[in-house]
Amino acid sequence: MTDLPSTPLLDTVSTPADLRKLAPEQLRQLADELRTETISAVGTTGGHLGSGLGVVELTTAIHYVFDTPRDRLIWDVGHQCYPHKILTGRRDRIRTIRQGGGLSGFTKRSESEYDPFGAAHSSTSISAALGFAIANKLADQPGKAIAVIGDGAMSAGMAYEAMNNAQAAGNRLVVILNDNDMSIAPPVGGLSAYLSRIVSSREFLSVRELMKRVARRLPRPIHNAARKTDEFARGMTMGGTLFEELGFYYVGPIDGHNLEHLIPVLENVRDAEEGPILVHVVTKKGKGYAPAEAASDKYHGVQKFDVITGTQAKAPPGPPAYQNVFGDALADEADRDPRVCAITAAMPSGTGIDRFAKRHPDRAFDVGIAEQHGVTFAAGLAAQGMRPFCAIYSTFLQRAYDQVVHDVAIQNLPVRFAIDRAGLVGADGATHAGSFDITYLASLPNFVVMAAADEAELVHMTHTCVEHDSGPIAVRYPRGNGVGVPLPTTPEKLEIGKGRIVRDGKTVAILSLGTRLAEALKAADQLDAKGLSTTVADLRFAKPLDEALIRKLLGSHQVAVTIEEGSIGGLGAHVLTLASDEGLIDGGLKLRTLRLPDVFQDQDTPQAQYAEAGLDAEGIVRTVLKALRWNEAEAVGARA
Repeated sequence: MTDLPSTPLLDTVSTPADLRKLAPEQLRQLADELRTETISAVGTTGGHLGSGLGVVELTTAIHYVFDTPRDRLIWDVGHQCYPHKILTGRRDRIRTIRQGGGLSGFTKRSESEYDPFGAAHSSTSISAALGFAIANKLADQPGKAIAVIGDGAMSAGMAYEAMNNAQAAGNRLVVILNDNDMSIAPPVGGLSAYLSRIVSSREFLSVRELMKRVARRLPRPIHNAARKTDEFARGMTMGGTLFEELGFYYVGPIDGHNLEHLIPVLENVRDAEEGPILVHVVTKKGKGYAPAEAASDKYHGVQKFDVITGTQAKAPPGPPAYQNVFGDALADEADRDPRVCAITAAMPSGTGIDRFAKRHPDRAFDVGIAEQHGVTFAAGLAAQGMRPFCAIYSTFLQRAYDQVVHDVAIQNLPVRFAIDRAGLVGADGATHAGSFDITYLASLPNFVVMAAADEAELVHMTHTCVEHDSGPIAVRYPRGNGVGVPLPTTPEKLEIGKGRIVRDGKTVAILSLGTRLAEALKAADQLDAKGLSTTVADLRFAKPLDEALIRKLLGSHQVAVTIEEGSIGGLGAHVLTLASDEGLIDGGLKLRTLRLPDVFQDQDTPQAQYAEAGLDAEGIVRTVLKALRWNEAEAVGARA
């Protein structure tokens, strides 16, 4: 008689409370099923894969050992949280991840009590966990805070700032360093696991604390010698001297895929009376899925893919991505000018700097997740006569705003900013949207702010940046592919603060900044069909404004509409200020501004996001007709 297949363990686990009912020997099977479910879900939706596969066992172990959600689990960045979401009551929605109306691709407070702190930017976890731990301590409430931070995130100074202040949290704070790329650890194995288990045990910690108390009673030279001997011995056998100096008790490294090693160590850490504690765990991105393990990027972010073969769905051939146009254009500029150099903050392929680096490796600098340092580094290069480009996502440049103001703008240094992912970004949602850079840069004295309408304009603007030595200058462009215009063979230096008329009309003027130009032209077609002759202008510059062109358009049309892929306070605000200061709207002109709404838009397709924001052709037409109090029936009758 054939045995019927048993119910998968994952089907019995809806929450971590269910997980904690399992026997330790069942966890291996559960982890395997969790990995399979993660692969299947991401194969259906696309998204982050390799990082999540690398923490399947760690996720299982943390929820098994700690009392989540009372114990607060905080994932740094959060892109590795898919297994966590499956185990915390969201398995039934996991195939909606990164989709409109679905789960976020990162942790999100409004989504679950198991997401105590939202994240999508790097290196925030230890600071946040410290806040939770201290709050519990001050309120005399139970509960620990566990921060899981990847080794890449440890390249950001914020992580060390937090660790430097962590001692006050005591044993309420646990930091798990997920070492999955940098290989900062010595080889892990049975001996390392044994030592980690011993030094994290209550018995060892109690003896160690007793010896420390005894040593404090000894004369200072002997006390200091005993302390250094303890640190040296533990540092030689286990590493972690840096973390010990920052006030953490270091445990590790241990194999992050071996549950028999992980569980007892985490149990010892949970029960320890000494702290804060840092547990060094070594994992492998893409673990357990051969195509991901074999990939150079460990399948960090993927399209929908065939689970059996690992083959990702490919978009049909189309225009080049903006980041690649920029990377190639900048490399061409560097061919002609030895002063051109490029800086990225851990995003070489995302910004196109990898293409630059292949041709000019000595002038390409990846500073890690350190945008503040990158900007000031560029300022130093500029002050010494180089022509540096900081290629940083709009949302990440926010992290270096003080440096942009203090180190670049006030000193009027010619640092060039290539602002990628400007505007809405689709599936990554609010945390990665480039919504605010026009506002936060165009408000600064000395700055020039441009926005490319298409890939050809981006080539011209890159060249314009190179040739602009009189102060800081920025060019912004979106995620995704261009519109398909031919790339220029010889780039043109644009006149600073000068726009262009793309289409002439008489009644309606659309003043566009950036890649909404294509939608503005579609809107013009629709308005012309209604008998409303429409001018379309590509302003090119948010700062300085082409005041002469704006005066001309506002003075010769019944309706003027500005459109930009940015928040309130950007182009529209500057045009309104000019119009108000000069009385340009006193004669009955109807002036409207289209911009991103004053909300953080959730993930969806970019097309759906822009439609929601009213920044597509239909939204432009609606705005114009509303301004004119347009009655379709009356208009048809008049034309008849």
